[in-house]
Amino acid sequence: MDPICQTTLPRLPWMQPAMARLPGVQPLDWADWLEVDDAFAAQMALREQLLAERRAEVFAMTPGAEAAAAAFLALVLDHLGPGYSREGGVVIRPDGVRVALDAEPPLVAAARLVHEDLCLMQPRGGEHVLTGAVLCFPASWTLAEKLGRPLTGIHAPVEVYDDGMAARVQRLFDAIRPDCPLWRQNALVYADPALHQPRKEAAPRREKAGQGRYLRSEKQCLLRVPSSDAVAFTIHTYVVPLGALPEDARARLTGAETIT
Repeated sequence: MDPICQTTLPRLPWMQPAMARLPGVQPLDWADWLEVDDAFAAQMALREQLLAERRAEVFAMTPGAEAAAAAFLALVLDHLGPGYSREGGVVIRPDGVRVALDAEPPLVAAARLVHEDLCLMQPRGGEHVLTGAVLCFPASWTLAEKLGRPLTGIHAPVEVYDDGMAARVQRLFDAIRPDCPLWRQNALVYADPALHQPRKEAAPRREKAGQGRYLRSEKQCLLRVPSSDAVAFTIHTYVVPLGALPEDARARLTGAETIT
């Protein structure tokens, strides 16, 4: 299969000091939340295929998360931008695909409307726990290993996610207000441009300097879901050839580790 790539990366987070410092969280304008870019049709076709053929790997929920999922679908419907239309209980996407809202669980219906992977986090025992997700484009993790785990457990393999970082992130989740969504964006060099790259925690991460040909970047948004205790964590994935980046941006990536 040919790589599914955007032609350009709209933001260069490693070039902006405020975003380069972890966790690099910024206020989000609602108009910038759900994007439709030039990879929409191809990404959505792959999402449909994964939901049809590998649903148990890319969709899961814990008991009790149904109300939060329904509230989140309503939030997505309120923020769909140009290119969408609606006929009763059916939404027509920008690529012309019709999505019947009552034919799927609410979280799956939401995921069939937008580019983004969708995760629901709900407070349990002092931490936010992953209670539901549609994760079609994982970047070296699996939904099966993370479902039902708190933030500290989810990030256990991440070296920079120490106790101090964990406390800062938990405070962010606790403080998010419905009218003040947040976002950040990361950037990693990958050898493989595939969008669906699950990796178990015990699997070794093979990293080599200077071996990558693609830049994989995730715009990660945090939003309080109205009428629920949930925080939504949404992930818009960009994959672009390194050659599509400006020369100065490529130079700043020199020596970066490549995930293979």
